[in-house]
Amino acid sequence: MGTDLAYNFVFKVVLIGESGVGKSNLLSRFTKNEFNHDSRTTIGVEFSTRSIQVDNITIKAQIWDTAGLERYRAITSAYYRGAVGALLVYDITKHLTYENVERWLKELYDHADPHIVVMLVGNKSDLGTVRTVPAEEAKDFAEAKGLLYMETSALESTNVESAFLEVLTAIHKKVASKEVTRGSISAVTLGPSNEYKEERKSCC
Repeated sequence: MGTDLAYNFVFKVVLIGESGVGKSNLLSRFTKNEFNHDSRTTIGVEFSTRSIQVDNITIKAQIWDTAGLERYRAITSAYYRGAVGALLVYDITKHLTYENVERWLKELYDHADPHIVVMLVGNKSDLGTVRTVPAEEAKDFAEAKGLLYMETSALESTNVESAFLEVLTAIHKKVASKEVTRGSISAVTLGPSNEYKEERKSCC
């Protein structure tokens, strides 16, 4: 049996936020330790997986990525279904991507499980000299909304691992404490599942 099947939980985590904030590079940095300088806008939906250890439990993280462009918003219901975690990403150098965070948050809560673990992520921290979103402002917003918060750089691999691990650990704590009921965590399975073998899925 392949090691990829030896896990205790599958957690579906979605990446959301405006187009161009670096969602695809956060995904590739965490799952493959790669960064693509010529990253093109994601068309449709793709996901990658990576297994990690949390408290001696093996968790298979299934990270979903989609384009932040308005014309792809029709896929939202299927995209959010079963998600138990979300990274809401903005670009620290583009204030408009931060201004739209509240709208993304509303959409997330409209479609996702009410117990979903959400982290606000200020990406591109390597461009701090041209930042337009103060870290304290974003941190205060996150605290007010009950979100986790971290600044990352997919380019320099800063805090990418930490961000995903913090979200996955928080999800595991909710599952372990039974705060998330069995009926509301369709992405979480208690044993090996062959349901998701593909690494990519196309939309529509």
